[in-house]
Amino acid sequence: MNDLIDVIALILIYFLVFFRRWKAKGKDILLINTVMYVYLCFVMYFTLMPVITSIPGMFKPKDPDLVLYFNMVPFVDVQLGRGDYFNQIFLNVLMMVPFGFILPIVRKRGASFFRTVLYTFLISLGIEITQLFISIYRSSDITDIITNTTGGAIGYLFYLNNS
Repeated sequence: MNDLIDVIALILIYFLVFFRRWKAKGKDILLINTVMYVYLCFVMYFTLMPVITSIPGMFKPKDPDLVLYFNMVPFVDVQLGRGDYFNQIFLNVLMMVPFGFILPIVRKRGASFFRTVLYTFLISLGIEITQLFISIYRSSDITDIITNTTGGAIGYLFYLNNS
């Protein structure tokens, strides 16, 4: 139910803010921007939701035993053999490959490799920082930022190979 509130909000944002603006620019722009929007909604669904219903809890004191931290040791799970680190790394890379591929199509100009990697990094950093505040059940990790950014770079290379 909490996720449904976020989904409804994202649908409303699409139709009230973006749809008419993109449609006025032509069907091609509408299509590629909508694909990017839906993709980013799925990224939010898997990494952040529920967001809206979590906002009130962001301002309440948290139980120190439940608060997770931002892990700043890259690939510590791999080094210590904790959890299902291979799948986590693979899925984090895979999650951002479409972003690296679609962004240059959306931006048309100014979507260099560096800019695509920078935007991927910033989105990943934003996700990880937001996770610290919206949920006590999520953790933030530098490894996720590294692997997400790698995924964006790989996506851009796929774009170059297909353009």
